[in-house]
Amino acid sequence: MPPPRTRGTALRRRLAELRGPDVPAKALDARALAALAANPGCKRRAILDGAGVNKAALAGALGSPAAFGQSQFALTRGNAFEAKVKADGGAELLRLVHERLDPGAEPPATASTPDLAAAGPEGRTARTALALREATEHALGTWTFLDHPMLALDVAGSPAFLEPDAVVVHPDGSWTVVEIKSFPMLDGSADPAKVGAAARQAAVYVLALEEVAARLDPAPKVRHRILLVCPKDFSNLPTASAVDIRKQRAVTSRQLARLTRIQDIADALPQGTCFSPELPAEQLTAAVESVPATYAPECLAACELAFHCRDRSRGAGAVTTLGRSVRADLGGLTTVEDVLAAARGESGDPDDPAVAALRRAAALRAEALGRVTAGGTAR
Repeated sequence: MPPPRTRGTALRRRLAELRGPDVPAKALDARALAALAANPGCKRRAILDGAGVNKAALAGALGSPAAFGQSQFALTRGNAFEAKVKADGGAELLRLVHERLDPGAEPPATASTPDLAAAGPEGRTARTALALREATEHALGTWTFLDHPMLALDVAGSPAFLEPDAVVVHPDGSWTVVEIKSFPMLDGSADPAKVGAAARQAAVYVLALEEVAARLDPAPKVRHRILLVCPKDFSNLPTASAVDIRKQRAVTSRQLARLTRIQDIADALPQGTCFSPELPAEQLTAAVESVPATYAPECLAACELAFHCRDRSRGAGAVTTLGRSVRADLGGLTTVEDVLAAARGESGDPDDPAVAALRRAAALRAEALGRVTAGGTAR
């Protein structure tokens, strides 16, 4: 007798149908979750990521291929640097954790390095949780280094499996996330934009670790200062900095909680909707357009479908193509045509601050152009 069809089973089946027959799911990672949390109102990204759709392949099939991503050289360099940092059972990494985050603890002369191998992401997640529990219960005076543990985080009703570079259990039983990046620290500091991106990514790992910790009694402390390890200056020698990610953690938690549930989005789609890149372009475009998107220029650096969504947003004359701050300033004026009509005095409530500001700007522009016309062309 087949097992009863639960809501979770039905959702997984529905998401598999959306991906297409025999199309493997593309796993969510922390970088994608950080980008997803930055735009929680986008139902299109939520359902595509939740269903495990390969958005890069989808964008190519739509004729708007993604124009970003790491080069093979950067990946090779990053992997080589990470291997160097983790050599000898993570001795150098643990030294940096002790030096930057826990100098009062016993120095890590030796450390436990549990085997985290298991079948499938669910098996690796369970093995990681067991290793963390055992390391915490026997932590007194002992350091534990977990290399590429697997964590799970519920995202809009669907589990996302995450793989941080490393997690360290301190001798007091607390846990620290370690991020290893290949961009340099010059004179002790790194590019603020890259550090910010690493902090947002680490915040996702911290949230997932907190879920594991909450299932233990007593719950161990998940530290909100993570260790960022980078090459020192222009060498390949590792150096590190402690990064406080409490702000990024709070923002990410709040944004992920606001995400529309994937089940609700899937239920609203027309029957037979499928996002397989193998479909004809016309059918695929119709499927993508059946899910509302919330485009903003920031999407260009974070989403493979950004160029497709930008073209559609421009075609509709949406003011979101000008940026979120401009969209917020314009209030109820949602299209460029609405904005121009309000500025010309053809529509809009004169008492609306946005309309009043537009008409004042239009008057100032007309006055300036009148002066230029009267005085000749400025050189």
